[in-house]
Amino acid sequence: MSAPSLRRQLLLWLLLPLLGLLALDAWLTYGRAMAAAHHAFDRTLQGSLKAMREGIRLRDGQFAINLPYLALEIFESEAGSSIFYRILDARGTTLTGYDELPLPPTRPPEPYRTAFYDAVLRDMRVRVAAQRLPVRDAASAQIQVVWVLVGESVEPREALAHDMLTGSLLQEGLLVLLALGIVWLGVRRGLRPLRQLSASVAARHADELAPLPQHGLPAEVTPLVVAINQYVARLLRMLDARKRFFADAAHQLKTPLAVIQAQSELALREPDGNRIRRHLAPLHDTVRQAAKGVQQLLSLSRLEPDSGYAPSLQPLRLDTLAGEVALELAPVAHRAGIDLGFEGEPVTVAAEPQWLQELVGNLLDNAIRYAGPDARVTLRVARQEAPGQDTGALLQVEDNGPGIAEAERDAVFGRFYRGSTAQAQEGSGLGLAIVREIARVHGATVTLSDTAGGGLTVSVRFAEADRAPAG
Repeated sequence: MSAPSLRRQLLLWLLLPLLGLLALDAWLTYGRAMAAAHHAFDRTLQGSLKAMREGIRLRDGQFAINLPYLALEIFESEAGSSIFYRILDARGTTLTGYDELPLPPTRPPEPYRTAFYDAVLRDMRVRVAAQRLPVRDAASAQIQVVWVLVGESVEPREALAHDMLTGSLLQEGLLVLLALGIVWLGVRRGLRPLRQLSASVAARHADELAPLPQHGLPAEVTPLVVAINQYVARLLRMLDARKRFFADAAHQLKTPLAVIQAQSELALREPDGNRIRRHLAPLHDTVRQAAKGVQQLLSLSRLEPDSGYAPSLQPLRLDTLAGEVALELAPVAHRAGIDLGFEGEPVTVAAEPQWLQELVGNLLDNAIRYAGPDARVTLRVARQEAPGQDTGALLQVEDNGPGIAEAERDAVFGRFYRGSTAQAQEGSGLGLAIVREIARVHGATVTLSDTAGGGLTVSVRFAEADRAPAG
């Protein structure tokens, strides 16, 4: 099925109304032409009626009628129509002429007033002029009334109206054709920028994704080009994110894969099973660390601003969820010699549980990993109220470790960045980057500050949900 043509649709939308207007104008023109023909022929018909009236005499109660046949013949010859007449007295007796020629269908006109009407005579449509004429008797001076009727066939009138209509339609038809030609040229010229834009896009290479030019485009086309450019920009950002993901994944896996290869080669050369097991233990740790790094990269990829991801928010108790995560990581903290504490105040936020668990888990994992042996780590959840502002929820992870220098606090949210105090510990440098992205998609903010007495405090501020969680 062929695509609809914009040029064809524009021409049809212009042609069909023009044809409709032409038909309406033809109907109106024919009505005006018939009215003009009636006016012209009726005046001549009235002249014939007046000539006939001059030949009627009354004497001693007897009518003497002397009709001007020559005038009637001349009129009939010039008009090309058939002439009919009738003169009858007040009793309806025909004195001369055609008995079938009817009287006016409406009330009789005043004396000497002419009534014009359409009638049918011998299956022929005729136009009739009628007058009531008072005639004075020359002998007795009495007055008698007679009817004088003159009719003609309507063919000449209709022929004149048709000639007028034909001339008008030819003139208007030529104007319509001229208008359509001008419109076709205008539409073709107006669509030229679209053709040029199409040719410009078709001539591009597959990897050429520069914005389409907007200069010189019609106002109706500019929004389309702007939308295409915005779409391409989003596509480029998505492609950049994919490239960045693959580059990050290669960076993240390069060292672990080298370690795995070296340790596996050592294990393969060992004949002793116990010594092989000693090689497999660090190999397992390396694989676990690499898997965690890849999982973190996948999380970051999903949370990219241009990924189009939107969390499925639901009201949940932040204190309950944070307490559960702290309980899961308590054994890890114990093995690392960390005193892990939790302080929770009931507060509800709108969040996706999976991402909120990952946010809390990353913050606690960072604190446990980098605070150092015998350090204290406290997870705190509280309602936060400020004058003139909505009530919010505050989640804090506080430690008394070495902290992060103020000059590095913006940089630590970047991918793979590890602060100067964290170089001696294992890690990928992705934890805080993930925390910031999770906070962003939930409308929360993340700030770093010093702990009183030394250490680092990470604060995440949420808006409090409007309703309590179900269940």
